[in-house]
Amino acid sequence: MKNFGIYFNPHFLEKKSIFDLLKKLHETKDLCFYKFPEQKELLPDFISCIKEMKKSNLDCILSFGGDGTFLRATHLSLETEAPLLGINVGKLGFLSESSIAELEKSIDDLKNNKFKVQKRMLLKAILKRNNKVIFSSLALNDAVIHKGETPRLIDLRFYCNRRFVVDTRCDGIIISTPTGSTAYSLSAGGPILSPVMDAIIVAPLNPHVLTVRPMVFSSEDKLSVKMKSAEGECVLQLDGKNSYTLIEGDEIMVTSASRKVNFIKLTNKTFYQILRKKLHMGKK
Repeated sequence: MKNFGIYFNPHFLEKKSIFDLLKKLHETKDLCFYKFPEQKELLPDFISCIKEMKKSNLDCILSFGGDGTFLRATHLSLETEAPLLGINVGKLGFLSESSIAELEKSIDDLKNNKFKVQKRMLLKAILKRNNKVIFSSLALNDAVIHKGETPRLIDLRFYCNRRFVVDTRCDGIIISTPTGSTAYSLSAGGPILSPVMDAIIVAPLNPHVLTVRPMVFSSEDKLSVKMKSAEGECVLQLDGKNSYTLIEGDEIMVTSASRKVNFIKLTNKTFYQILRKKLHMGKK
């Protein structure tokens, strides 16, 4: 590997030390770094603009930040077909494989082909209003229907393959990938799934009836949620970003996407070791 795309958390304050390290690697290891147009003014001049080469020639995209930055970099990986490697400069960094302290070694491992590529499933969310599609997008972690700022619960009707599953009065509902099973879904009591699985988790948010519990569906299932009642500004969130305001009668359809995103796996640590280390699973 030689050509690396750089995607950076713009709110991270300690940029200079990282830029100095990247410049050193650029000069000593004959690496080429490229920035994307949206971060043209953020990154220094020794990092070339992506327009100076074909996007398809990128070998890897390095995401510097936390999990939020990594999620925002997903669309760049899909556009360029370059796999993603997260360099954690945030707090938890559950999606990150490396850190600033490990960056030079990680670069050496990439150059020496000491890595694997994992394919992770994506969700495709489609919003229909009056039987017309008005919004469609992808999510790596989850699609969330949320009541927004209204203090009242909302009424949702949930379907699987056009067959009625359940009505629920709640704060909202989380529809998650296995990658997202350790994110918002976990906070709502959802199960942890191996990230390389193909499955979809549905977890209600604070349901008024205690018997409405999280469920796991096949990735081949076609799920949909109908907004039976909605007061205030209910929202559809994709990967933590407010994507669209919802109204009563809207239907949100969620399926597995036809494409997957590629993650770089550097270490021999298992997913379960990461759970024990970063989520303190099993600690008393």
